[in-house]
Amino acid sequence: MADCGCEMKARNAAERKTLRLLLAVNAMMFVLEMITGLLAHSTALLADSLDMLADATVYGISLAAVGGTKGSKIRAALMSGVFQITLAVLVLVDVVRRFVWGSDPEPFWMMGIGAIAFLANVCCLFLISKHRQGDVHMRASWIFSRNDVIANLGVIVAGVLVLLFHSRLPDLIMGLLITGLVLRGGIDIIRDAKAEQHV
Repeated sequence: MADCGCEMKARNAAERKTLRLLLAVNAMMFVLEMITGLLAHSTALLADSLDMLADATVYGISLAAVGGTKGSKIRAALMSGVFQITLAVLVLVDVVRRFVWGSDPEPFWMMGIGAIAFLANVCCLFLISKHRQGDVHMRASWIFSRNDVIANLGVIVAGVLVLLFHSRLPDLIMGLLITGLVLRGGIDIIRDAKAEQHV
């Protein structure tokens, strides 16, 4: 019975179910935050929406790696890390553009959508937490979910500060911080995957 692979099949099934849920939630939140970020002229919301897109892509890559070889899981993690870093660079360009040309963020949109995204990602973090000690592709997914929760709190804080100080700077600064968080997450995953190659 121990050699039938039943335990591995059950683990793979559980991973697939979790990743599908995470993919669906992040894809929906990407659309919601992208639209509201554009309407609210918020760099922080746009940065967070692109982070959601990156995570949805990461979950898709990880989903494809479930049940695969160790090498395929490592490649999935590496692809995820590279995608995160690429996205961070694109968000940084937008932050600089808005800093130079100006913006007028809407704090209530920032706080409201940030709160919805926070609740969604707390659920995602709870779902993925049971797999955080799994293979490298699942550890990558957990890191991205954790970073999402932090980024969502940042958007809410930025919205409060924009409202209090009537300034776009908190929005721009938070957009920059979220960019740094995405960049660090990508670097951490690549480092973890490369270390796994030598185990």
